[in-house]
Amino acid sequence: MNSFNEFGLAEPILRSLSEEFYITPTPIQAQTIPLVLALRDVVGIAQTGTGKTAAFALPLLNLLAKSRVPPQPKCCRVLVLSPTRELSGQILDSFRNYGRHLRVRSALAIGGVPMGRQVRALAGGVDVLVATPGRLLDLMQNNAVRLDRIEAFVLDEADRMLDMGFIHDIRKIIARLPARRQTLMFSATMPKVISQLAEQMLKDPVRVAVTPVASTAERIAQRVIHVDRNAKAGMLAELLRTERIDRALVFTRTKHGADKVVRTLAKSGLPAEAIHGNKSQNQRQRVLANFREGRVRILIATDIAARGIDVEGISHVINFDLPNIPESYVHRIGRTARAGAEGVAISLCSHDERPFLRDIEKLIGMAIPSVGQESLQVPQPAQQRHGQNRRQQRKANGKRGFRDKQRHKDNSHRHQTNQHREQPQHGSDRHSEQTRTPRHDFADVAFMRSR
Repeated sequence: MNSFNEFGLAEPILRSLSEEFYITPTPIQAQTIPLVLALRDVVGIAQTGTGKTAAFALPLLNLLAKSRVPPQPKCCRVLVLSPTRELSGQILDSFRNYGRHLRVRSALAIGGVPMGRQVRALAGGVDVLVATPGRLLDLMQNNAVRLDRIEAFVLDEADRMLDMGFIHDIRKIIARLPARRQTLMFSATMPKVISQLAEQMLKDPVRVAVTPVASTAERIAQRVIHVDRNAKAGMLAELLRTERIDRALVFTRTKHGADKVVRTLAKSGLPAEAIHGNKSQNQRQRVLANFREGRVRILIATDIAARGIDVEGISHVINFDLPNIPESYVHRIGRTARAGAEGVAISLCSHDERPFLRDIEKLIGMAIPSVGQESLQVPQPAQQRHGQNRRQQRKANGKRGFRDKQRHKDNSHRHQTNQHREQPQHGSDRHSEQTRTPRHDFADVAFMRSR
């Protein structure tokens, strides 16, 4: 398919696409749209930025336009599940943009905001509901939404939804869906185990894999830096200073780790912000807006939160922590080198992460060029150097440090005893001054004890 006109989409949808300057469908769209229009179940696999959302939104809007059935109260005709609030908001925006000339009612159900408004939006029924699993379950428990009238169910970013702990929530939701429905699953990556689990939820699905899961974009310059774990923060700061960066997306494995990196960079004079699941919806929207508009050039993110980041101009992706799932590496670095641009992907690999690196290289079928920490001459913070010197000194001295401390105490005691014996008997002020232990003796003893 070389044009959207060849799909047989409704005229109002084609008009919206023209206004959005959509001319040629992407490979995932060209293969998926005809299957969805034919009411087939689909498993679609494509890298980030290839147009997965339009691949399911356009044909589903077309089906809604052909069947003008008003939704029942508290019901929806199309349900889309996604793992994050940001991604859910972007999916809803796509439905509204593509369907602006259709009378399609849509709603968003996400956490982090009051539920009352969402309950009111669903009261009269909607055509399209985009939701995160947790908030949808809350609405179900409060009898604010019914799922028995759903005609099409979409599970977006399926690998993360199933692999990062949402499997039980998804099963609860699927159990409430009608047996007669169309099911679509889309994801940037699809590990074999997840693929097998996904196929249990679909009926005779058609698998569409536009780009092999192991491939990385050719325009991304990849390299790995072998570095001690306690030197990663200094290495990251040095990279951010020396690389020609427009926008940098830095990945950590945990939420706590993301916040810690932000604090460390701030001490180095490098402003950055973090986005993860512990942030409120307003905080996450503000951070994304600052990053998108260039007010913040460095964004620290976890894998789940990054699924909602759709920002052009990311020149660098830096893996502060290597992912323990090799497919996540492909997804992470796919955030750069979009729309024909070039990008850089740098991974900081500590000794304990080398098995992860081997898994990644096995998956992508290439050895990532690497350099060692010593070749970059990254200065260590003074406090860290001082701590290392202290630890090395204790290790070298061994038990000798204890004997020296004990000898110091004995000498101090003998010195005080001799002073007491030699002091004159007259002059109480002089007597008290000579017998008083000097202040620096206490400081020395305290220092030795601290050692």
